[in-house]
Amino acid sequence: MSARWTSFALLSLLAPSLVLVAGCSKKEGSAREGGPRGVAVSAGTAERRDVPIELEVIGSVEPVNSVSIQAQLDGELVQVGFAEGEDVHQGDILFVIDPRPYQAALAQAEANLARDAAQATSASANARRYADLVEKDYVTRQQADDAAAAAEAAAATLRADSAAVEKARLNLQYCTIRAPISGRTGSLLLHQGNLVKANGGPLVVIHQLVPARVAFSVPEQRLPEIRRRQAEGDLSVEASLSGDTEQVFRGTLTFVDNAVNESTGTVLLKATFPNEDRALWPGQFTNVKLRLGTLPNAVVVPSTAVQPGQQGDFVFVIGADQKVEMRPVVAGAQLNGETTIRQGLDGGEQVVTDGQIRLVPGARVEIKPAVGSPAQRGPAQTGPPQADAP
Repeated sequence: MSARWTSFALLSLLAPSLVLVAGCSKKEGSAREGGPRGVAVSAGTAERRDVPIELEVIGSVEPVNSVSIQAQLDGELVQVGFAEGEDVHQGDILFVIDPRPYQAALAQAEANLARDAAQATSASANARRYADLVEKDYVTRQQADDAAAAAEAAAATLRADSAAVEKARLNLQYCTIRAPISGRTGSLLLHQGNLVKANGGPLVVIHQLVPARVAFSVPEQRLPEIRRRQAEGDLSVEASLSGDTEQVFRGTLTFVDNAVNESTGTVLLKATFPNEDRALWPGQFTNVKLRLGTLPNAVVVPSTAVQPGQQGDFVFVIGADQKVEMRPVVAGAQLNGETTIRQGLDGGEQVVTDGQIRLVPGARVEIKPAVGSPAQRGPAQTGPPQADAP
């Protein structure tokens, strides 16, 4: 009994070890059958194509012309010739101020002019007579000089009366306020029946909506390139409204500010758009793309492939043996989720776009099934996809 008990105890102690060895042998056999598994990653392919050089910023719409209508004299507002928010044309009557006081002032100025004209004629005749009589010694030289001075004073009075008539006539014209530009009126700030004061504040504001302008600012570092490109020809600008990326408006850069804003380090630009359909409305925010040119035959990769490092940007390049190489690159402009590579990568090479955090140089990878945009899809798998390692 003692020997049997000893043999049974030894077999009990060795059983877990035998199971462990058997398990290891099974795993080694599986590894020999399918090979070591790689890190699951997503991949994309570097492409060579022409890439537009663009600046993307936020801008705001402003009218190409805006006029604040104010009264130039005092009086009662007796007529409003438009409905607020209505389109008006240049020359249309907007407001009429009670003209009667100014009609009376014009009549008085014209009467003064007529009276002084008669006096000036008489004074001029007297001056001529005295000039003849002084030659014959019938009057003294003093009397002749006084007559000439009186004639000159009457002529000066006549000129002053003429100016008063012109001023009264101009004031009468100011009683009727006409639209100086064609555009759309805003809110009516003073209604019929109110008293208006000369330069007492705007009565209405008119915005010219066709064409329209979009104002935006760019970093001062891009100013030399913008000026150089503008000297070569007109620069095209695209604008889209926030929340509506399907409708794109195309215009031309027409203004570059003459100074850089010292507080922000930016320079103000403006682009003009035809805006025939009046879709661009003053005060709206827009997404602006300023196209500076085209970068021919550039290498482009998904932006997620470019990783920052202590020595600069780098990408993981997948070789033919499914092993990755950490390669330094010089990244360029970014556009629509893609980055241009100035140096370090060529078209057709496959790069890792997701899963870089688990990679080291020389690591083997497995490309996950393609999902998302075509630019982010890797090559098709030859076999069924395997589950990630736990």
